[in-house]
Amino acid sequence: MTTSPTAYWPVRVRGVLDHPLSRWLWLVKWILALPHYIVLVFLWIAFFLVCVVAFFAVLFTERYPRPLFDFNAGVLRWTWRVSYYAYGALATDRYPPFSLGVEPGYPATLEIAYPERLSRSLVLVKWWLLAIPHYLVLGFFLGGGAHAGPWSGGLIALLALIAAVALAFTGTYPRDLHALVVGLNRWVLRVAAYAALMTDAYPPFRLDQGGEEPAWEAAAEK
Repeated sequence: MTTSPTAYWPVRVRGVLDHPLSRWLWLVKWILALPHYIVLVFLWIAFFLVCVVAFFAVLFTERYPRPLFDFNAGVLRWTWRVSYYAYGALATDRYPPFSLGVEPGYPATLEIAYPERLSRSLVLVKWWLLAIPHYLVLGFFLGGGAHAGPWSGGLIALLALIAAVALAFTGTYPRDLHALVVGLNRWVLRVAAYAALMTDAYPPFRLDQGGEEPAWEAAAEK
């Protein structure tokens, strides 16, 4: 069956542009975010170990154990908040919470729909073979590949820094640039969830820009 035209992608990424933003705080956010970076190193080590356990769980049971799913979703959620605060967007001055939870009041949110069933055959190939085209694209976005922690380098960081310079001289973060930066991060997070075996829905090759997750019609049938 085909999803409805108002259906959303299983990975929903939202980023609200804060106003006002400090003209110069972005210069020291790399220092302010250091505690998060340290924690995220360990969280991402655990993330990869959980992916290994989930691989065998899906292979034998067609299910991603819910506690493991919630943990990995929390790591991606935490990473997105830190990235949005720091050099993956620089679009908020609100310090990210140290939390794996949803935190709906924070300007950057991430939701991943829990799948009741996952394909045993896809779990063997989607995280490496099927995702290779996306990895090539993400290498351009991220400056060589995804990092164990907030995104750094590449096109995303460059655009965020351009926005920060514009903010410093004009007091305004360009909204079109914000829409593009969030769209690029949305692509990254969709692929991250797919590669982490959290969904069987293949990430679309499309740049869905804007702070809010857009509705779109899926062409594939379940």
